[in-house]
Amino acid sequence: MVRLGRADGAQAVIERDRAWRSGSTFRAPDARGNRAAMQAAVVIFPGLNADAEMIRTLELVGAKVTTVWHTDAALPAGTDLVAIPGGFSYGDYLRCGAIAKVGPIMRAVADHAERGGYVLGVCNGFQILTECGLLPGALTRNLHLRFECRDVFVKVTADGPFSPPSGEVLRLPIAHGEGRYQASAEVVARLDGEGRVALRYCDERGAVGEEANPNGSVANIAGIYGGPKKNVLGLMPHPERMSEACLGGTNGRDLFDAVVRAPHAAS
Repeated sequence: MVRLGRADGAQAVIERDRAWRSGSTFRAPDARGNRAAMQAAVVIFPGLNADAEMIRTLELVGAKVTTVWHTDAALPAGTDLVAIPGGFSYGDYLRCGAIAKVGPIMRAVADHAERGGYVLGVCNGFQILTECGLLPGALTRNLHLRFECRDVFVKVTADGPFSPPSGEVLRLPIAHGEGRYQASAEVVARLDGEGRVALRYCDERGAVGEEANPNGSVANIAGIYGGPKKNVLGLMPHPERMSEACLGGTNGRDLFDAVVRAPHAAS
């Protein structure tokens, strides 16, 4: 539904019409010309452990954040961005994300994504998005069968609503035992051809190679875009854990800054 708040002049009418035609949520500027805050919903499953960092980072970049329980059947009205944090949903007892994918809230998340709404899945959230089919491929046991918990470097390799400038190198933490992205050669070729490989593991200088790959992911893939408008992003590194200087750096905040500057999506 198109929402028209306080706005004056022809530009507001143009933006309203554009929003109506695209199906997006129109958020008019306030009296000072500032656009209303992005509305973010953080989904909570039993066993997730990175929700506090996700909420904190979204608030740091100016989003208005609510939390949604996995048993809810609908997202809050006006939601622009859905974020699924990392952790170990349901203890990973069956397969990472395999139980969470059938949670009642995931139907609403899928509908939101199909309308062009933004969806972010980090670590276990990435696994959940692949399990429910919102992203292609699968996350499997790390090649060396070790839990990896350290900082790595990733290179921005695609344009999109969550992307800092292409080619930028980010230092981000990882914490996963099943982060090895795998997909068929056909799927990887399609992701490459459509510019949907969002991030690749690299060294500090930005060189992509096997020695920089912490888990054996095919083609050094650390994150991918999905959705009809590249509006769904899944990644294994934790940008929300590298969003303040007191945490050791702010590279992770770049992804959140990018999406709150993007046109607000459908709800």
